[in-house]
Amino acid sequence: MKKLTLSFITLALAGVSNAAFADTLRMECPISPGGKEYCKYVKDRFEKQTSNKLEFIEFPAASDEKLALLQQLFAAKDEKAVDLFQSDTIWVGLLDKQTLDLTDAVGDMKGDFFPGPWANDTVNGKVKAVPAYLDTGVLYYRKDLLEKYNEQPPKTWEELTRIATKIQEEERKAGHKNFWGMIFQGKSYEGLTCNALEWIDSYGGGTFIDEKGNVTVNNPKAAAALDMVAGWMGKITPKGALGYKEEESRAVFQNGDALFMRNWPYAYLLSQGADSPLKGKVGVAPLPAGPDGKSANALGGWQWSVNANTKNKDAAIALLKILTDADSQKMQLKYLGFAPTRSALYEDKAVLETAPHLTMFKDIFANAVPRPATATKSQYPRVSNAIFNVTFKVLNGSSDGKTAVADLQKRLERVKGKDWH
Repeated sequence: MKKLTLSFITLALAGVSNAAFADTLRMECPISPGGKEYCKYVKDRFEKQTSNKLEFIEFPAASDEKLALLQQLFAAKDEKAVDLFQSDTIWVGLLDKQTLDLTDAVGDMKGDFFPGPWANDTVNGKVKAVPAYLDTGVLYYRKDLLEKYNEQPPKTWEELTRIATKIQEEERKAGHKNFWGMIFQGKSYEGLTCNALEWIDSYGGGTFIDEKGNVTVNNPKAAAALDMVAGWMGKITPKGALGYKEEESRAVFQNGDALFMRNWPYAYLLSQGADSPLKGKVGVAPLPAGPDGKSANALGGWQWSVNANTKNKDAAIALLKILTDADSQKMQLKYLGFAPTRSALYEDKAVLETAPHLTMFKDIFANAVPRPATATKSQYPRVSNAIFNVTFKVLNGSSDGKTAVADLQKRLERVKGKDWH
């Protein structure tokens, strides 16, 4: 078995004597480009505003390895290993017992953040994390081709299907034989759970499991949503999409071989790179709505959590407030390119000068829908596994929507047992 270990980072801070510090905190430093510069900014602020010292650690880059290491540290009750760390969106419920209850410390900040991420970070009425940066599913489209064929970005899935069918046919007539109307992440993995959530919730079929922990997926609207997507396969969506994750989808779209793509915000800046065939040709919109006019965009991103075993609770909360205030989020965007979680920053002049593309994402972020990870706690991995496997069966033609949602209802109720834990 591979041994997982923490890496420690030393960031020099001139003119500060260690003798002046009361306590030493350890915080995760992002390993992305610009991470060390951002962490030095945080260290400078924290050590000047408090009498404490700040050290940094790095976790493994792979999400599953990071979670495994965190669980090792928590099992050992190692209060010295890390005080603050970033949790994946789907870990907040899973790590409920291992993270500090922040309700009294930060509960009054709720209105400053987008509602979806804040709800995701609240477990049984208690705030267990604060949103660090945002990610949601979005619709990418070819602006040039919609203009060429006198079409507008689709507001509904029905419109998307019609437009994709029309333009795919016309482009193929013009000689682009491998052109497709719509692509997404169809491989049997977590990304398909996100897509399924977006389809089903936009149809009014719910989020598989409601906030109270009730399994709700066995309903006609959820079945209809899955049948809709099954109808795309081999028509406007290549059957090869059953093997697509994010990068496979992006490669097809950025190569110019698709009209519409569902993906995460990271793909926008890549589509506008100097070497991109689509530079200046890509638009971004919320994912289309279902029959009742609702759009749903799956929530991603990361959250700041505090180790429940920390010996320095007050200092850790002070650091958390620094990390999540407006100034820090601006610096996070500058150094790391991470989208802010404070809604007011999407109207901030300095932020929009740094990243004008964020104006396209504000409404999308505001309506982001969490996966049912918080309610299902440690059992979420099994929940997601059931969702993407059942959805995959519909997409590959071995099941239909009605059969699939009935099957999924039974699977999720078996996972739940008497209650989620």
